[in-house]
Amino acid sequence: MFVCICNAITDREIKETVAAGASTMSDLQAQLGVATCCGCCSELAASFLANHNAQSTVTVGINVQA
Repeated sequence: MFVCICNAITDREIKETVAAGASTMSDLQAQLGVATCCGCCSELAASFLANHNAQSTVTVGINVQA
């Protein structure tokens, strides 16, 4: 699905960029150009970062206890 219509950026591209190490909106903006025009996509793009960070925290906790 397109997240950033202005720059034709999809959710898949954002997820891949986050999985590859992007950890801030500034990273996403620099690497993809998301949320650099009208900004309507910034909340959704940020949610991918938050989701990834939440999953990483749980994974780290599981790995530490294992």
